[in-house]
Formats: sequence, structure tokens, C-alpha cells
Amino acid sequence: MNVEVTPLPGIGTRQDFVIRGGRRIGVITHRDGKFELIVSRAEDPDDCAASIALTPAEASTLAGLLGAPNLVAQLQEQHRDVAGISTRQFPVVPGSRFDGRALAETEMRTRTGVSIVAVVREGSVHPSPRPDFVFTGGDLVVVVGTAEGLTAAAELLGGG
Repeated sequence: MNVEVTPLPGIGTRQDFVIRGGRRIGVITHRDGKFELIVSRAEDPDDCAASIALTPAEASTLAGLLGAPNLVAQLQEQHRDVAGISTRQFPVVPGSRFDGRALAETEMRTRTGVSIVAVVREGSVHPSPRPDFVFTGGDLVVVVGTAEGLTAAAELLGGG
């Protein structure tokens, strides 16, 4: 996909691409940290048909909504040809054992043999979280490992 990047002097940067339906979709990243989701005609990128202002938190949530399933799909595809390795995502249940506790406290790799490769929180993807990453109820933990390890991870995160 060809993403066009256009500097907007005094404003920020516009990044957009042409979708299959013939329209342009993109994001304007303002210098003050705000974002705009934009839609325009393919033949005239300056003719904006729709613009939605987003706060940084809203933009992050939207990116996660679009990116989190894509991340898991990409990991699954990468591991498709590796016998015995799978990718799954598990929720951290609010109020559960690891809600509010650091990743290191799970001892996930030691106890299950799986690796935590990302955490999705409120639509934002946190790749390769460090041992001091603190879980919050509602997080989705993306793990890679064997079927047995994934089962053990599900039990561990479920309160075991």
C-alpha cells in the first residue's frame, strides 16, 4: 500500500492512501498532538469530504481497534509454519490476581513456557512489555507458545 506523506507547514503532517473504493483515507497529525481522521476523493486530496477531530487518547484507541486484531493475525501467520507454536490472546479480568500487578509477578515464562509478546490496553498495543509493565483489568495479553503452555497461561491469567 502506498502511503503518501505530505508536510503541512505550520500544522503538522498528513499521511493518506487510496483505498479500493477510490477514496483517500488518512490522518493529519497536528503539531500540538491532536489528530484528524480524513476522507477525500482520490483525484483531489485537498477536497476533504469528511474530517473527524480526535484526541490523542481517541486516536490511540482507534489505532488499537484497527491494529490489535491485525497484530494477532500477523503473529498467527508467522507461526503458521512452525509446528507446535500458536498465538493467542487472553484477558486480564478486572479484580483478578494480576490486575494491578507487574508482568514479572506472573512468572509466565517460568510457569508455562509461553512468551508475552504484547499487551493491548484500551486500543493501544504495547509490544514486548518489560517485566515492570503493570497489568490493568481489561488488558488483552498476547502470548506465543505450545498448546500446553497456552492452556496453562489461560489458567494462570484466569486466577490460577
